[in-house]
Formats: sequence, structure tokens, C-alpha cells
Amino acid sequence: MSQGPGPDVDQGRPRDERSLGEIVSDMTTNISTLVRQEMDLAKTEMKEEIAKVGKGAGLLGGAGLAGYFLLLFLSLTVMFALDEFMHDWIAALIVTVAWAVGAAVLALSGKKAIKEANPQLPETQQTLKEDVQWARAQKS
Repeated sequence: MSQGPGPDVDQGRPRDERSLGEIVSDMTTNISTLVRQEMDLAKTEMKEEIAKVGKGAGLLGGAGLAGYFLLLFLSLTVMFALDEFMHDWIAALIVTVAWAVGAAVLALSGKKAIKEANPQLPETQQTLKEDVQWARAQKS
């Protein structure tokens, strides 16, 4: 009667002669290496993404500066257009008052939005409490 390979041989390959301690040690080393490689990959990807975000932020900063000059020259245009109908100091005063009103409206709206914000993150606090309760239940 011919039987298949015995417990010492796995289809022509000799059985692993390492002890249980060596196997566990190898697994620990392999897992550590894998985690380290994953962390290195994450660092590399993060650096690439930060570079993209930095470029985007720079472009947005440039757009903000261009928008500032747009508003400045638009204000001057309105002032010179009003100067055709009144003294130039009155035209400048009208444009200045218009900007003051706009700034006040934006400041009040911003202040209201900040007061309505809830920095305590209630949903996150609730889910963290649930996670703690779940972990305690698993421990029991």
C-alpha cells in the first residue's frame, strides 16, 4: 500500500526544521519589517500630497493678492467715475464709506458664525464614549 507523503515531507520539500521560538521570532521580524515599510510608504505619499497642497496654497495666495488689487483698482475706478459728478474728496469718501459698511457686515457675519460653532465636537465625544463602553464590554 502506497501512502502519500508523510508528516516529515511536503511534496518533495523537507519539513521546516525551525523551532517554535524561531518561527515566532521570524514572524515578529517580518511583521516589524512590513509595518516599517508601510510607514515609509505613508511618509513618502504624505510628502507628495503636502507638496501638492503647498503649491495649491501658494496659488490661492497669489489669487488673493490679485483679488486685492482688483478691488483696489475697481474702487479707484468708481471714485474717478463719481469724480465726474462731484468733488474728488466726496467721491473718495463715498467709496471709503461703502468699504467700511462692507467690512462691518463681513465682521458681524464672521463673529456670528464663530459664536455658532461648537468646538467641543459632540458627535466625536459620543462615539469615543461608545468605543470605551464597547472596549470595557469586551474586557469583561
